Amino acid sequence: MKNLCLLRHAKSSWKLRSLDDFDRPLNNRGIRDAPFMGEILLKKNIFPELIISSPALRAITTAKIIAEKLKYPVSNIKKDKNIYEASALDLLSVIKQTNNKLKFLMLVGHNPGITYLINLISDKRLDNLPTAGIVCLKKEVDSWEEIDDKWSFEFIEYPKKYKR
Repeated sequence: MKNLCLLRHAKSSWKLRSLDDFDRPLNNRGIRDAPFMGEILLKKNIFPELIISSPALRAITTAKIIAEKLKYPVSNIKKDKNIYEASALDLLSVIKQTNNKLKFLMLVGHNPGITYLINLISDKRLDNLPTAGIVCLKKEVDSWEEIDDKWSFEFIEYPKKYKR
């Protein structure tokens, strides 16, 4: 059995237009939503064995906040430049390189690639994964190479589901 959680980075700031897209930080809402989502995942007993994140500032910051909430060592987050501006097929390639001994993987990235990937491999269709949204999937397979087939959609969580 393999478990895959796909997390879109939390809301980022557009205040400093001179910043390169890669260097955009989280805005206030993103800073509020990321730990909230970490708490939700903690309550659901979501404990990835490996977190792979885009190295873009907004994604790696989200990954670190979530990791801290889940008691996952921040130093163990793997940054992969292939996740930044990735297509669904690029993301598939990253996932297929995962060690098959691992049963639970979390990938932290960007839209539209994350949503396209969910629609490519999941048994449910999603119009858009919101910022700080997470979809978890599972499949009875032995190898991450077998990701192309349909995975069972376990759940979707996102901040606006909880009107706070």
